[in-house]
Amino acid sequence: MPNAGLKTIIALSFVLAIGFLLVILSCALWKVYYPLIVVATYVIAPLPNWICSRCANPDDFVESSGGAIIDLGRFCTGFLVVMGIALPVVLAHSDLIRVEAMIMSIAGGLLIYGTIISFGMFFQEDQEF
Repeated sequence: MPNAGLKTIIALSFVLAIGFLLVILSCALWKVYYPLIVVATYVIAPLPNWICSRCANPDDFVESSGGAIIDLGRFCTGFLVVMGIALPVVLAHSDLIRVEAMIMSIAGGLLIYGTIISFGMFFQEDQEF
């Protein structure tokens, strides 16, 4: 896994700030604050995967390592990521937000989720036995 240095932390923080800026601007420019729900879905999205991987309790001595629980976590995470993309599309289709706000919200949400995943990848501890 790659090592995280100071430049990595600064770059990921910058990308995260741009993602939040896009989502907030998609709300503030047209004075409709429905796209803020996208931020909540992207922040909550990694949690099912993390919780289910902790509950699976993989062990070196046991063959079955709780694959069904890990699959459930991946399914819930995938559902939340797709919901973060589809929600602005549905809001724009129902004329609750404008198409420009939808594009900004989707782009900002993907930047936020990508940054959260990158932080997790760079700061993941390697287990050596």
